[in-house]
Amino acid sequence: MSTYSVSDATAAAAAAPRGSVRLANLSGSYGVGLAASLAWLAFGVSSLYWPDLGDWSRTDSLGIGAIVIAAFVLFGTFGADYLGGAGEALRKRAPWLVALGAFLTLWEVATAKFAWLPLPFFPPPQSILEVYTDDLPKLLDSVFASVKLQLGGYIIGATVGFLTGVSIGWSQKIGYWVHPVLRFIGPLPATAWLPIAFFSFPSSWSASTFLIALATGFPVTVLTWSGVASVSSAYYDVARTLGAKPSFLVLKVAIPAALPHVFVGLFMGLGSSFAVLVVAEMIGVKAGLGWYLQWAQGWAAYSNMYAALIVMSLLCSGAITLLFRTRDRLLVWQKGVVKW
Repeated sequence: MSTYSVSDATAAAAAAPRGSVRLANLSGSYGVGLAASLAWLAFGVSSLYWPDLGDWSRTDSLGIGAIVIAAFVLFGTFGADYLGGAGEALRKRAPWLVALGAFLTLWEVATAKFAWLPLPFFPPPQSILEVYTDDLPKLLDSVFASVKLQLGGYIIGATVGFLTGVSIGWSQKIGYWVHPVLRFIGPLPATAWLPIAFFSFPSSWSASTFLIALATGFPVTVLTWSGVASVSSAYYDVARTLGAKPSFLVLKVAIPAALPHVFVGLFMGLGSSFAVLVVAEMIGVKAGLGWYLQWAQGWAAYSNMYAALIVMSLLCSGAITLLFRTRDRLLVWQKGVVKW
């Protein structure tokens, strides 16, 4: 009676020619790339040659753009060896291109072609494209206002939180007075301070900046404090043996050792600050993406609302990516430990 074990399969795989394995991998990547191209081609054809139930001016542009993307994906799939890094990146993202093309095709058919999803709550893709072409100046003004407000509040909150965290982690006397206040104020959501902030500050802009700084400062303070407090005492003993002063211990020992914790606090503060930004702009500030969302909802312009949500998602993702790049540059020894 013959048997076949896992070790036999492993030996057979090891004995297989490397060229055949590489050929199988290439065939699989070609198949996925071809499927991605067909998915985008289906999206383009359904947009161009299927009549719309509504009146949208960007249907033809959307269909032509989808067909161009399908041709680019097809060329990138079979000519990836000539495209270098771009071709390799296209191969890695080919499964996502298949899913995205299929999703857009279903979205187009379910909204613009058959209206399976009720309008105007579920607009078709071409209506969102119209927002980016016809309402671009107002959208860009909102983006600029949001970035300016977000950046100011985030920098203030991160700076104050970092200095407070270092002070608490280094000095027991400062921690004695600041820690109870931090435990009382910190857990409260920043949005709970909306009435007090808008009453206390002279303008809605300064009140919103305060709320964003408050949402950012608490996680940065706690994580920085944790990082400084967790530094091994052996580092300080070695530095003191070499004649280091207290300022050197703080700047050259405690803070560098606490940087991994600091960046975790910065990531958490960034997410919290974006949430507060939207709420503040919806209530008090008369500019920004939050205000744009409120305006679109009031006029039942759901295409504008979804377009603003996409822009907001890209902004938040881009800010986190930039923060990760900064972290990888400063903390080279931890590069790749946490990925985004």
